[in-house]
Amino acid sequence: MASKKEGGGSKLARSQVVTIRLDPKLRYAAELAARKQRRTVSSFIEWCIEESLERVWLDENNNVTYAISLVWDVDEPDRFAKTAFHFPDLLTHGEQVLWKLVCENGSLWKGHYSNERTWTWSIDEKSLMFKKLREHFETFQKVAKRELDMDELPKWIESNEPDDIPF
Repeated sequence: MASKKEGGGSKLARSQVVTIRLDPKLRYAAELAARKQRRTVSSFIEWCIEESLERVWLDENNNVTYAISLVWDVDEPDRFAKTAFHFPDLLTHGEQVLWKLVCENGSLWKGHYSNERTWTWSIDEKSLMFKKLREHFETFQKVAKRELDMDELPKWIESNEPDDIPF
């Protein structure tokens, strides 16, 4: 007895579902275009989006197709941080709050103790310790949403006594 085939369409694994509303006339036009290209409507819409990304510019130098090569990462925390570094004006208000918490937390950044014996770091992609951000990202998100208190964030030694500074 032959087993019933699960799902249809492309053999590629789909991981995201997006529900959209289309005007009936536009939906029918998409169906006709999909038929012409021997695609499903879903596959046709995906193809249309891919084609249009070349024409959407995030700034004067970067269209979405190029920008995604700068910021895409399979890990959400890494993707978030890379977007904040490269396209900070695209962050939502909630993401701006989250990014401010990340930037102000010395435990996530490579740095050094200054002459005033305080931990100093610069906000740049090479200084961020991505592994540590991934470890604590959920906590940062909850603090940003005010679901947890600030004292739940990771700590670091903000200043050292002269004998404790390793230089």
